[in-house]
Amino acid sequence: MPVETASWWAAAALPLVLGLLALGASAFDTRLALRASGGPRQGAGTALAAPARTVAALVVQQSRGARHDGAATLRRRGAACALLATAVLAAVVVPWGGAVVADVRGGLVWFGALELVAWVALWSSCPEGTSDGAASRFVRHGAHWLLPQALALGATALAARSWRPAEIVAAQQDQWFVLWLPIAFAAYLVSVRALAFARPASPCGDGTDPLPGMSGVDRLLVTAGRWTLLVTGSAMAVPLFLGGGAGPVLPAWAWSLVKTLAVLLALVWWGRRTPGPRPGTLGGRTVLVLAVAALAQLLVAAVVAG
Repeated sequence: MPVETASWWAAAALPLVLGLLALGASAFDTRLALRASGGPRQGAGTALAAPARTVAALVVQQSRGARHDGAATLRRRGAACALLATAVLAAVVVPWGGAVVADVRGGLVWFGALELVAWVALWSSCPEGTSDGAASRFVRHGAHWLLPQALALGATALAARSWRPAEIVAAQQDQWFVLWLPIAFAAYLVSVRALAFARPASPCGDGTDPLPGMSGVDRLLVTAGRWTLLVTGSAMAVPLFLGGGAGPVLPAWAWSLVKTLAVLLALVWWGRRTPGPRPGTLGGRTVLVLAVAALAQLLVAAVVAG
């Protein structure tokens, strides 16, 4: 299935699509949280309204420290905006059915580089006074999880003999890569969740609150950026491993959306079933084993690709 460059209106609609997916994922997470806590069962509409109410409350709430330290507030807000913008920019190389906003030959390199930029922006958005120990844990966290993701991206590139997402989709006409690169698929999903600091991990310290010391617009921007980063990572899994928009009956763009939702909701569900990857944890033997397995998968892809 050929992939063409999307029209300008599709590019303009991309942030809206990502935002709606992020809102839906947040609502699903809220519903799972209520069910796990034994609270009253709520319908999908009520669960969807909860993130909307949170957004409205944070918009009118004044950020802590805004009056006392304008420079720190400006730095933190700039980093939060950069996080959200980076998550959206990483999505421009993701094919949606037969269209992609930016058909870049080195699209996987662009995606991986922006994942790194988003990771740095997330750390920069943390409040002043974060301990050196927390900083060290954060650096180790990113280094650990960027490696398995890079190996997973490299495996798909070798299998398709291209770093262009559109050509990776075309290489899966006969067989989806998830069927013979399952370890790379698993490594990719685990790293996407870890690098987005999916609930309840905190990049800024050891507190149970995922955004310690933040409130108002600052908290809203960082929360939106993390959810959008998770959506973008889920969307990229579709052209890399799940055949892009391939599927019966439905149009290609609809299949891309359905597959993205399936991956996204699975990651959210998994986040509620297992502890979130915190800096300093899951960084020793677990990541080492995952990286070695992803490297072995990369070698398999290289051998098969010839």
